[in-house]
Amino acid sequence: MVVVKVEGEKRDHNVFLYSLSTCGWCKKTKEFLKEKGVEYEYMDVDTCTSEERRAAIADLKARSAPMGFPLAIIDDETIISGFKPDRYTEALGL
Repeated sequence: MVVVKVEGEKRDHNVFLYSLSTCGWCKKTKEFLKEKGVEYEYMDVDTCTSEERRAAIADLKARSAPMGFPLAIIDDETIISGFKPDRYTEALGL
C-alpha cells in the first residue's frame, strides 16, 4: 500500500486520510491539515493497485465508514467524511 506521511508539529492524534488524487475536496483537506501543522498519513486510493484498493475498501467497510472521499480516521475511532474543517478542528483540538 502506498502511504504518504506528511510531517507536522501536532502529533497528538493518529490521522489517516483515504483520498483520491483528483479530488478537489481531498486536496482541500490535505491543505487544511498541513496549514494547521497536523501530522498525518494518506493514501490516494485511485493510484493504488486493484489489490490495495480492495484492501482499503474492506477496511472502510469493516469500520462501517461511508464510501466517499476524503475520509479521515482519527485515533482509529473518529471517522470524518468530506471536507469539514469544523469537525477536524474539534476532533483534533485545534
